[in-house]
Amino acid sequence: MALRKIKFGFIFILVVSLGAGVVSYFSKSPYKEAIMTIHKLLTENNELKQAITNLTEEDQIGYAKILSQEEKDGVLYTTIKFVETERGDNLNTILEKEFTIEGDVFYFDVLIVKFQNNMVTDGKAKALYIWRRIFGEKMAPERGFVIEEQGTEPLRYKDLLEALPVEHCNLFWSNIWDLANDPNKLEEYGIQAIYGDALYYKLIKGRIYIFKIAPTGLFYLEAIPDI
Repeated sequence: MALRKIKFGFIFILVVSLGAGVVSYFSKSPYKEAIMTIHKLLTENNELKQAITNLTEEDQIGYAKILSQEEKDGVLYTTIKFVETERGDNLNTILEKEFTIEGDVFYFDVLIVKFQNNMVTDGKAKALYIWRRIFGEKMAPERGFVIEEQGTEPLRYKDLLEALPVEHCNLFWSNIWDLANDPNKLEEYGIQAIYGDALYYKLIKGRIYIFKIAPTGLFYLEAIPDI
């Protein structure tokens, strides 16, 4: 009987210890840490607010131009050069790709984060973006050409959060887009909106199409002669 009591006591202690271990593990899980960190980043981190403040008032973000147009079996195909430029230096290319679609109408798809005035230290509206994909009017959007992967740090903003630790920077880019469908969190975090926008344009040879984003989050395109 005494032996049974000892065994029962040992098993009871073991179960309690394992249970405490499981609770401790999940309370310190990466998921919970990530949620807590993104919350602190967006509500308490002054370095992040200063970084967003440094976004320019109106920014030229790149351009596209036609490289070739040709018909194959009676179908028109258009190839463009797509270029993204560095923040603060429109002459420095950070991304360059070529895309070919059927036809001559292109869709340029982006995700945009628009911050409320109180989110930034200078009290002025700011917005940032990430390129998603390019597709033609005869293509399903999901079959479009990927420009940048969602959840990764965009090339244009590689130095935007340099004052933050690397892990905080990664958490920001991997979590920010997931807040789009949570309006209560958006308001709490000083974000006015997170949304997708797709410009479409019939491209003409001999023109350069300049992409711009305003601090209000307006994404637009200007066409100028290619001289």
